[in-house]
Amino acid sequence: MIKISIIGSGNVAEHLIKAFAKSEKAEIVQVFSRKKESLTHLIDSDKIVTDFSVLKEADLYIISISDNAISEVSGRLPFQNKLVVHTSGTTSVKALDSKNRKGVFYPLQTFSKAKTLDFSVIPICLEAENEADYNTLETVAKSISNVVFPISSEQRKALHVSAVFVNNFTNHLYQIGQKICKEHNVPFEILKPLIFETAEKIKTLTPVEAQTGPAKRNDSATIQAHLNYLTDENQKNIYKLLTQSIQNNGKTL
Repeated sequence: MIKISIIGSGNVAEHLIKAFAKSEKAEIVQVFSRKKESLTHLIDSDKIVTDFSVLKEADLYIISISDNAISEVSGRLPFQNKLVVHTSGTTSVKALDSKNRKGVFYPLQTFSKAKTLDFSVIPICLEAENEADYNTLETVAKSISNVVFPISSEQRKALHVSAVFVNNFTNHLYQIGQKICKEHNVPFEILKPLIFETAEKIKTLTPVEAQTGPAKRNDSATIQAHLNYLTDENQKNIYKLLTQSIQNNGKTL
C-alpha cells in the first residue's frame, strides 16, 4: 500500500479522501486541516492533524489548497526528499519548495462538496521530475481513476484555460438562461434536455460539427430580433460577442 498524506480540507481534498477510501493500492495515513472538525465526517479524527510538525512518514504528500498558498505551505513541511505534489490546474510544479521532490496530481473536474462524483471517470493529469516518482503517481492515480495522462506544467495551463471556457463560462450562460426564463415565468427545466443533448453530441462530434443556431446560419433577422428582445445590456453584449465569435470561426474553416 502506498501511504498518502493530504494537506488541505477543501472541495478537492474531500473528494480525494472519499476516493482513496475505496482504493486497494493507496491509503490515507493522515490529513492536515486547520479545523479538525471540518473533516471528521469523512475520516477518523485520529488521522486529522492541525500541526505540520506531527505529520507522519508517507510515500506521497498531496497539497490540495488554494493556489496562492501552495508555495508557502510546501516550504513549511518539516521534512526533505519526500514526494510532494499539488492539485492545482494553473500553478507550476516549480512553485513547490525544492527541499522535496516535486510533482502535480491534478484531477480535472468541477468539485462541489454536496455533489457525489464517480472518481473512476475523472481525468487525472500527472507531472513529476523523474520516472520513479511519476510511476508512483501513476499507480496512485490509477487506483482511483481509469483516465490518467502525463501533462506538463505548460500543457496544464492550456488545459485549465480551456476548462474555464467549457465549464465555468458555460455554467454562467446557464445562469443567464435561467434568469431570462424566471423573468418571463418560463420553467428552466424545459431547457435541460437541450443542455444534455448538446453535451452528449461531443461524444461523437467535434465542437465545430455540433455547432448550430442563428449565428451559425447567419440568420440576421433572428439575431436582431433576439437583440431587440433583450433589455439587459450585459446580456446583449455577451450575445453580440458570442455571435460574432461563432461567425468569425465559420470564416476561418
